[in-house]
Amino acid sequence: MSTITKKELALLVSEQTNCKKNIAAEMVDSLFVAMRDSLIDGNRIEIRGFGVFQVKDTRPKPAARNPRTGEIIYVPARRKTHFKPGRLLKEALHETREPAADAAVNAPTVAPVAPVGGSELTNQ
Repeated sequence: MSTITKKELALLVSEQTNCKKNIAAEMVDSLFVAMRDSLIDGNRIEIRGFGVFQVKDTRPKPAARNPRTGEIIYVPARRKTHFKPGRLLKEALHETREPAADAAVNAPTVAPVAPVGGSELTNQ
């Protein structure tokens, strides 16, 4: 499993839409800025076939304890982001992969080694 950066996403968009890399990077960046601003405002973002991003409020915790000092502290309510995958994404993630394909991808490639000194079947 690897991590894909925003730059790599922009490169994929550039290749799939046949547009310049800098324009694709601006599109991807503006999409993320719009999504971030919308979530900060408390809006729900629904992308069909992908999932739903939303902001949820947490409850305050009146009696939390500092593990280092043992002091009882108050933890205020806050907002957190939540992502719920859509049906198509969920189905794609739940499909089982063939182990041979994964093993072939993750297995190191080893070049065959030629015997030193000629054939092994020669008389000794």
